[in-house]
Amino acid sequence: MKKSLLALAAMGAFAGVAHAQSSVTLYGIIDEGFNINTNAGGKHLYNLSSGVLQGSRWGLRGAEDLGGGLKAIFVLESGFDVNNGKSGQGGLLFGRQAYVGLNSAQFGSVTLGRQYDSVVDYVGPLEVGDQWGGYIAAHPGDIDNFNNAYRTNNTVKFTSANYAGLTFGGTYSFGGAAGDFSHNQIWSLGAGYNNGPLSLGLGYLNARTPAASGGLFNNGGTAAAANAAVTSTVYSGFTSANTYQVIGAGGAYTFGAATFGITYSNIRFANLGSTYALAAYKGQSATFNNAEVNFKYQLTPALLVGAAYDYTRGVSINGGSRAQYHQGAVGVDYFLSKRTDVYITGVYQHALGDTLNAAGETVAATANINNLTPSSNQNQFTARVGIRHKF
Repeated sequence: MKKSLLALAAMGAFAGVAHAQSSVTLYGIIDEGFNINTNAGGKHLYNLSSGVLQGSRWGLRGAEDLGGGLKAIFVLESGFDVNNGKSGQGGLLFGRQAYVGLNSAQFGSVTLGRQYDSVVDYVGPLEVGDQWGGYIAAHPGDIDNFNNAYRTNNTVKFTSANYAGLTFGGTYSFGGAAGDFSHNQIWSLGAGYNNGPLSLGLGYLNARTPAASGGLFNNGGTAAAANAAVTSTVYSGFTSANTYQVIGAGGAYTFGAATFGITYSNIRFANLGSTYALAAYKGQSATFNNAEVNFKYQLTPALLVGAAYDYTRGVSINGGSRAQYHQGAVGVDYFLSKRTDVYITGVYQHALGDTLNAAGETVAATANINNLTPSSNQNQFTARVGIRHKF
């Protein structure tokens, strides 16, 4: 009897140790607010919208200590719309992130699942859309994916440990198409440096057949369960490309309470397909260049103000038509507590030149602030008053 009791006590002790070495955390963000769009297809639009400053979400994050500096890790993260309760990312249950893997304190982590690419990880945080501006202040159409419009499925990802401020990594996504290794294939590389007042980021993204079912622009889902292909008028005419490529870089420097930042991206839609009128342009390419300067100032520990200017220039096929987009953003963010803040953001965009529409026709470029209904003319302004709570 005594031996049995001792055995049970020992088992209980070991179970307690195992439990102490494992953790699962529930977390989330609720972001809601009121928007004004001065030109939504030619009309004013007043509405509530969810997840502008940061996407509304809930998630589970877990880790198990395996000993020797090695951990098993996982993340399951679901986006949702506060206004109607629907799942985000085209209705996917864990559309934001879903992965499992191993983490070494000495070398870094290897994870598998639905994840962010290296451009998002290393350059995205330096763009104003990932800071105080939200997705309405992202680059037109989020054309370079700095604001994480698109995730990657079927992805193997390596993220290094932090070496005196330097981190680096890469991803590879299997297309999953029998007999065609490159179909829907996505890969990326990146590096970042964050030490003291200086932050730097560099990233590269390459996606094959991005608008195909299961491709990057479809968020890696199916027609029934994922976002439709790109509808932004900024580049909807180029999504038949066989390859979508982004080269991005950025930096920021902090002087006391002030931070100055800059980003640059080169976006290439290579080997256009033969859909619609694009048959005449089959095999050709289109290139966009984007540059942003941004500034933020911490007036008090609770109050931040910011301003940014972004310029996008597109050179369409044959080097003929050119579209330009000038965009300015201002914002104020006030923290009521560590977890709750209220904010105001305003964005104005002006378009020039001409571009291709989704049917491959040359049309006048129109303003289209990211993730909003396109304007009927060259100008568009939006303003938002919102509240964000983190848990």
